[in-house]
Amino acid sequence: MNKVLEINNLSVGYEDNPYVLKNVNLDVYSDDFLGIIGPNGGGKTTLLKTILGLVKPTTGQITFFSQGKKSDKINIGYLPQINQIDKKFPISVYDVILSGLTVEHKIFTRYTKQQKDRVGAIAEQMGLSNLIDRPIGALSGGQLQRALLGRAIIDGPDLLILDEPNSYVDKRFETDFYKILEDINKETAIILVSHDVGTVVSLVKNIACVNEGLHYHSGADVTSEWLQETYSACPIEIVGHGDFPHRVLEKHNDCACCKED
Repeated sequence: MNKVLEINNLSVGYEDNPYVLKNVNLDVYSDDFLGIIGPNGGGKTTLLKTILGLVKPTTGQITFFSQGKKSDKINIGYLPQINQIDKKFPISVYDVILSGLTVEHKIFTRYTKQQKDRVGAIAEQMGLSNLIDRPIGALSGGQLQRALLGRAIIDGPDLLILDEPNSYVDKRFETDFYKILEDINKETAIILVSHDVGTVVSLVKNIACVNEGLHYHSGADVTSEWLQETYSACPIEIVGHGDFPHRVLEKHNDCACCKED
């Protein structure tokens, strides 16, 4: 498979914390489904922002690839955390999904019938056909999550990044949502960031733990020993429950995992 993203010796910091990330190395391929876990404040969100070009690295570099060749940029779809979404904004499901075509849509020109038809097809894929004219303020968490996912994939991204998708807390649609991700991964590389270790392990092909540095585990068969080593001070067990396991923390003292980002 072709490489999509290459990170070499990446370090990122801010004025109050010069070493949020330190010497991070990572390769992502076109068929990858990479789960990123790690304690709060460990640098997961900073890594995403750096990949998206929102934060400049202190040292190191990020290289993108298109069809096996180095490229200045690639098409990245992004599903943000729900706390970044203003549900009072007067926009419908149709408009949310359509807005994902902004990159390819020229100002002062009309959307083509083909582009509008793509909105309908994506809405159907997300299970939102009957809600396409509904304002986002009237949606449940899971419905809004799927509308924003539709926006992120409508123009066929090379890489899809999801930041804490389980924060939408609509358990009724959770299993369906993960099945949609499996279908998307047939054509698109995915990076999924989550605090929910159990869910990540059940979904992804490879795992990286980010805690200033990055510890990569090839394959999703993660042992409790690896988790304890990479999470350092926070011992973890994984317990299966239904289709998706859940994270269980053993009794432990306050650590980085208990702090706010």
